[in-house]
Amino acid sequence: MSLLASKLILKCLERENVEFVFGYPGGALLPLYEALRTSPIKHILVRNEQAGPHYASGYARESGRVGVCMATSGPGATNLVTGIATAYLDSIPIVAITGQVNRDLIGTDAFQEADITGATAPFTKHSYLVKDAADIPRIIREAFYIASTGRPGPVLIDIPRDVQLENLKTGLTYDKVDILGYKPNLNGHSGQVKRAIKKIKEAKKPVIYAGGGVLLGHAEKELMTFAEKNDMPVITSLMGIGAFPEDHPLYSGIVGSHGFEFSNFVMNDADLIINIGARMSDRGTSKLTSFEENTDFIHIDIDPAEIGKNMETTIPIVGDAKTVLNELLAKDTSGDHSKWLDEIKKIKQEHPLVYDADPPCSEMINPKVMFRSMSEMTSDDSTLVADVGLNQIWSALYYRIIRERKFFTSGGLGTMGYSIPAACGVCFATLDHPKQVFAVCGDGSFQMSMGELGVIAEHQLNVKIILITNTKLGMVRQLQCDVFGKGHYSGTDLNFDIDFMKLAEAYGIKGYKVDKNEDFNKVLPEAIKHQGPVLIQCQVHPDFIRI
Repeated sequence: MSLLASKLILKCLERENVEFVFGYPGGALLPLYEALRTSPIKHILVRNEQAGPHYASGYARESGRVGVCMATSGPGATNLVTGIATAYLDSIPIVAITGQVNRDLIGTDAFQEADITGATAPFTKHSYLVKDAADIPRIIREAFYIASTGRPGPVLIDIPRDVQLENLKTGLTYDKVDILGYKPNLNGHSGQVKRAIKKIKEAKKPVIYAGGGVLLGHAEKELMTFAEKNDMPVITSLMGIGAFPEDHPLYSGIVGSHGFEFSNFVMNDADLIINIGARMSDRGTSKLTSFEENTDFIHIDIDPAEIGKNMETTIPIVGDAKTVLNELLAKDTSGDHSKWLDEIKKIKQEHPLVYDADPPCSEMINPKVMFRSMSEMTSDDSTLVADVGLNQIWSALYYRIIRERKFFTSGGLGTMGYSIPAACGVCFATLDHPKQVFAVCGDGSFQMSMGELGVIAEHQLNVKIILITNTKLGMVRQLQCDVFGKGHYSGTDLNFDIDFMKLAEAYGIKGYKVDKNEDFNKVLPEAIKHQGPVLIQCQVHPDFIRI
């Protein structure tokens, strides 16, 4: 008795408990799609391969499982590149499966041939070119293991068409995973942990800097316990939003070039920064952050390559965030930081949040006020997926992530067109327990992925799209203003006021258009109550470019 390799691939995916595959068919994947036709795994036909990894990313971030996307060879595979890189920079576990031309045609510039394993080598955790169908069980098992362990990330499996058509003996399984050279370390080095404990007890002005690694390591409860036990303020990176509740007395904002002004001043004044799962990237710092020479850094990260890469580290601890925090919690690290917390209160008062500094905000929607009021009207377990641009920063800073809320965005690569497909992935991950899902985007990023409205309409996904329109590429326009001066704008005018309501109507999606905050406040509860997709267009003045 034999089994086609294409069917074996599906059997292996089923063993990994794959629910959905987000893909787009083509010639090099036809055998796999024929096998998929009779598989319990559900295929979601994305409208552009570029969106596939974003669907998988949203699904993975919401469900905690590995997301899967597929595309054919050549242009299908290369269309996955940006989404794979997006997942890599944000450490999101996805497996991308691509078709490839027959083995004897590889290297001949055959029709729709592209070296996708070579093209994605810099931003995958690992990649495979399957040359022998008998290796399929091992490769798929390893791919899911690599994607989901250690520092998560994308893995690519490239499968030639003729490999998919091979006949194999049934019963081929692979359970044991033992990869030479890949042994993620979870426990912190005991000596470094002891040094960290001593430094924490000595600190007068400590700050916890929580990055995306806290969320990826499911260490939110341990972080809360550690912060409260030691009476330490917590600041997050953009990717760390949600690692610590924003209504907690110890919460001290978001740091970085697009963070809160007061948060950067708090970081500057600290004598100890405990960095948990953040790489201190250029966006995670700013012109305001000029750390003192006597500031000590404890850097906890599961990826040893990140420690000390961007900031000199006093005490490096390689390990899992949850595990290392539990190791620290097992010891006495408490100290009196009441004076430091009083000082932080003064810093917050000296650098308050300003909601209406620009005159244009009184003429149309003020997005700062809009997102703050939106956070008061949405449920405690909602998921907000932000795109890239001013819409991203406004939602990150002013939509409060409290209790069970989640905030997803493309932080490392800053990929426009991310929010709508990623929010769809969230919806597919929560079909059996629907929740409030929001996709926030500008009119620039929306037009990069508006074809995915077809998926939203087809599956009647309960996603609410908050579309901020100003007929400009707002963040680039802001950068041009900061660098060259007001009026020095180039290539940032979309120059066409689209009737997005007609577009929503064409897809059978309920639409609202508002240009005042009070109108948005009336419309949002209606949109939330509506069972199905909704598009809310929010008009913002073109010159409102402050965050």
